[in-house]
Amino acid sequence: MAKTTTKDTPAAPKAPAAKKASTSKAAAQASSNGQDGQASSNGQSAPSVQPVLNQQFNAPAPLQRYGTVSQRLPIGIDTNTRQESVEMLNQMLADTCSIRDMYKKHHWQVVGPTFYQLHLLYDKHYEEQDALIDMIAERIQILGGVAVAMAADIAEVTSIPRPPRDREEAPIQVSRLLEAHQIILKNCHDFAKKAADSGDDGTNDLIVSNVMRTNEMQVWFVSEHVVDTPLARAE
Repeated sequence: MAKTTTKDTPAAPKAPAAKKASTSKAAAQASSNGQDGQASSNGQSAPSVQPVLNQQFNAPAPLQRYGTVSQRLPIGIDTNTRQESVEMLNQMLADTCSIRDMYKKHHWQVVGPTFYQLHLLYDKHYEEQDALIDMIAERIQILGGVAVAMAADIAEVTSIPRPPRDREEAPIQVSRLLEAHQIILKNCHDFAKKAADSGDDGTNDLIVSNVMRTNEMQVWFVSEHVVDTPLARAE
């Protein structure tokens, strides 16, 4: 009688259902967030290069409120002195932003026989004021404050009168600039003395060595353009 042999049929491999489901779920979540991850050679999801957008709509509390002072940096100045200096410097920062922008406005709009000279001078002064803005703002941050920055906020803080949108004659432009310089320089003398009296030598040095001297020099250059002297024949 012939023997019958039966071959053992190998069992079909089971699909890793749990792993597949987990991978599919992660991919769906990444896709819904705009993060289309790509699978790498080992089957794991590669890092996404999609930026995480619109985080400002669900932002946590700000790191620091405007008007407050933090003692983060050990610079040897007490909180009350820092607070007073930050308030003064934010006023100076807003005024410096205003006169800088006024110089650029006049640079674009100037007309007349002195167009070339004033066009170049206004832009030179604009760049010098722009450099001062960075110095003042960085000093505010060093002191632990928050520097005023946006145009709408600067418009609320500045003490310099707002010029009209209209195009004005060169002598009027110069007069507006000289008024703005005088406001800044008066504050320079007041703020520098207060900073020195409170022991904030860094702020005093910034105001005297940079802000005051730059504005005084600009006053000289601008003022000479409205001296009424004859151009061709002495009188």
